[in-house]
Amino acid sequence: MLCPVPDMRHPLTSTAPRVLSALLLPALVLLLFAVGGRSAGAQQTVDPAFAAKWDAFPFDKRRVDPAELKKLTPGKLKWLRGILFGKHGRVFDERFIQDYLEQRPWYKPDPKYRVEVLNAVERENMDRIKAAEHALHQYIEPGDLKFYRNKTFSEAQLGKHTGVEWVIMMAEVEAIHGKTFPDQPFIQAFYDQRYWYKPDPTYTAKRLSAAERANLETMRRAWKKQRGLSVSPGDMGQFRDQPLKPEMLTGLSLSELRLLRNEVYARHGYSFQAWWLQSYFYDQPWYRQRPDGDNTKVRLSPAEERNVAVILKREQALHESLSKETIDESYIAGLYAEDVRKLRNEIYARRGYVFKDRWLRSYFESLPWYTPNPDFRETDLTPIERKNATFLAQREKKLESVIRQVAA
Repeated sequence: MLCPVPDMRHPLTSTAPRVLSALLLPALVLLLFAVGGRSAGAQQTVDPAFAAKWDAFPFDKRRVDPAELKKLTPGKLKWLRGILFGKHGRVFDERFIQDYLEQRPWYKPDPKYRVEVLNAVERENMDRIKAAEHALHQYIEPGDLKFYRNKTFSEAQLGKHTGVEWVIMMAEVEAIHGKTFPDQPFIQAFYDQRYWYKPDPTYTAKRLSAAERANLETMRRAWKKQRGLSVSPGDMGQFRDQPLKPEMLTGLSLSELRLLRNEVYARHGYSFQAWWLQSYFYDQPWYRQRPDGDNTKVRLSPAEERNVAVILKREQALHESLSKETIDESYIAGLYAEDVRKLRNEIYARRGYVFKDRWLRSYFESLPWYTPNPDFRETDLTPIERKNATFLAQREKKLESVIRQVAA
């Protein structure tokens, strides 16, 4: 039976700004290119001198000489990462690394491997290996943002990325400081397995440097351009006295539309009660809550009132379409895994499904049409709703595999 629970491994017969065949294929092509154009499963030729030297290197006791790392190719640096983690039994999704490990007589896969087993020396060695890899990158990639904590970069330095990579990179800026991602379980799981990640529930965006704030905005603009969007969350400050045309909302997900609509109020210091809106807007550098917390004093301009109505109309149309028409790839083109997950859960929320996940519960309880139904049954869904939920669940599963590939 289908189920809306947000567990990304749920057997939903399958089943995470900010992607389908249009996104999945480029992501896999990019990953294959990154390992030298080698197809999965192809026989590797390993340099015996490399293997003899580095297989025996005590990564847990000695620090790697950065000068030695500079002599290695991108592929050999990948193998080096594989050796360091492989000594603890980690299994890699990336075949380039996993094939190398499976040829090593000392390698023993451990399905219970956890990143916590790495000691301080191993983590420092990983930092050095990542620095050597970063120096060889033509464009900024996931894992590189730690090198830009105090320096800015341009859109040209970013290059092109898949939707998954954009979201991971933008999240990385704040993950470095310990931010958690309750609204994005795929991203949270990704960072829980980064050797450098230390979740900090006290994190606020105030910890970001001026360079990091600028870099986040640069990435947001670049992703927006790549998606072909006219407007996205964070842009409503430009529309206080300007009309928002319906066609400008094309390509935005329901959750993005809701953020956009609430941003109009947030720009005036509106105090939000819904936890999901609090957690989002309180981390925006431009947000200043009204000192008195009196929302009755919030006044929108005539243009803003019309813009809210335009956004709401688009929201309602997308919301209703989930139950009235069979959706296809074009409906979710350009969306990230979390957007697809929220769309799938929207179908169940329409029928009153009671969510256990705190973020989803806060999200749907903040919407006026949602009425919890503790007696919800799968049979409450219409045939079209079940078909759409299955379609979205299948896409979620594909996107989860892309995230695993990027993680590798």
